[in-house]
Amino acid sequence: MADSVQRAFDLAAEDYDRTRRRLVPGFDDFYRAAIDLIQFPHDSQLKVLDLGAGTGLLAAFIAYSFPQARITMVDISSEMLERARARFELAGERFRFEVSDYGVDPIQEKYDAVVSALSIHHLGDDQKRSLFARIHGALNDGGVFVNAEQCRGATPERHRFHHERWITRVRELGVDDRDLAAALDRMKFDRAATLEDQLQWLREAGFRDIDCAYKNLIFAVYRGIK
Repeated sequence: MADSVQRAFDLAAEDYDRTRRRLVPGFDDFYRAAIDLIQFPHDSQLKVLDLGAGTGLLAAFIAYSFPQARITMVDISSEMLERARARFELAGERFRFEVSDYGVDPIQEKYDAVVSALSIHHLGDDQKRSLFARIHGALNDGGVFVNAEQCRGATPERHRFHHERWITRVRELGVDDRDLAAALDRMKFDRAATLEDQLQWLREAGFRDIDCAYKNLIFAVYRGIK
């Protein structure tokens, strides 16, 4: 499964940023909610880990909002990380890049914030629960985990409704048939969980002050504090 996901996103790297705004209805609110949940002063010298960082889109928002943050970007796709390297090529040592399968590989260092956007839903449920526990262990006391994620509906009927409404919305936003077909092809690898299950797994991992700040169709943004 990991190899299949890697190949799919290697192939998608070139078009990923171009299509993101049309494929995520409420794009600005979605990413803004993720930044708002990193509740540190904006001049903090944060150490941030971005899991499934892709082309560095979420990292770019964090870097702008926290200009002294140091960000490590991890992704299974080397092609995605090459795009991230190009995005931040003038930024020097603020950014690090690691090709790694974070679903199984250990988190070696301690961080003030661990973040992810539209990535963890590729893991199976047991892997998600294990990852949440490892993230909790990798955070400094008072650190935050923020996940801007794709979720299943609480019932098959709600999931089908949200998925159909998502397709309607992205067509209204102007996504073309080729980009929509490519997105649907990548979604074949999705193993999304319900929002309710994910919040419960955060509790089981030891997180506190758990909060969902954004929900729109198949998308949600939530956090937990260590």
